[in-house]
Amino acid sequence: MKKNKDNRKQKKIKGNKWTMDDTELSLLSLPATIWYILFCYLPMFGIIIAFKNYKITAGKGFIYNLLNSGWAGSKNFKFLFKSGDFLILLRNTIGYNVVFIILGLAIPITLAIMMSLIYSKRKSKVYQTMMFFPHFMSWVVISYFVYAFLSTDKGLLNTLLGKQIQWYTQSQYWPFILVFMQLWKTVGYNMVVYLASITGIDGTFYEAAVIDGATKWQQARFITLPSIKPIAIMMFILNIGKVFYSDFGLFWQTTRMIPGSLFNVASTIDTYVYTALQGTAPIGMSSAVSFFQSVACCITILLANWIVSKIDNESAII
Repeated sequence: MKKNKDNRKQKKIKGNKWTMDDTELSLLSLPATIWYILFCYLPMFGIIIAFKNYKITAGKGFIYNLLNSGWAGSKNFKFLFKSGDFLILLRNTIGYNVVFIILGLAIPITLAIMMSLIYSKRKSKVYQTMMFFPHFMSWVVISYFVYAFLSTDKGLLNTLLGKQIQWYTQSQYWPFILVFMQLWKTVGYNMVVYLASITGIDGTFYEAAVIDGATKWQQARFITLPSIKPIAIMMFILNIGKVFYSDFGLFWQTTRMIPGSLFNVASTIDTYVYTALQGTAPIGMSSAVSFFQSVACCITILLANWIVSKIDNESAII
């Protein structure tokens, strides 16, 4: 018995020794670690701006101004919560993101399954490239394409319809336009993620299903979907973590800086803060809003992960 215990202790000691593999892995992770420290952790010091009346002193640096500015307590947070448009901003930010998350799961997964069933690899690559291409375009460029379609005088849609619709003053159309543009830009990227998961599925499963007489729908339902469920849940949890943020370029550039007629359907928390900064709003107020969004998203992603862990613990991230 004593010998067995001694052998176990020796194995544990050997297992805790630093090996050459550990050195190589540490060196490989070093650039990413340095990047995160410089651009993710060090800037967190600036969180205290949200609780300060930040004032600039001539001839002094940022750190001096930050430390010598007076404390504001929760005053900066009232900038957003006391706004008469807060409920509209919150509704638009969360509402659009919920739609983006639902459709951003259903449509890419469906397209990925369809792509995996195409026999011609050349055609499959062409379709993937065509759908993936919008991901690389900026919203500034896309906004000009949208304007070419929706321009009142020479817009393509008005020309085809034979009408003079004032698209940028008709708010009822824009929820659909914004959702369509978001999906058009992001569906290709998400589809490739799921398609990569599908290609990693063991082909013998499908061969066995074909022998048993399973249809394509049954193969997708009982083999493909269960196999890509972990990556789908992971993507869902990560997207939930951004539910209080909005894609600034989508809402600001596509609508051409959100005219007053589109404020109720296109304004989000991010666009509201940007507009306030262009005016006289102090930097502490915008920092407070950003801090609120970060905390809210952190709580949301932890809550979503907790719910997933209760339903299927293996699919949870944490």
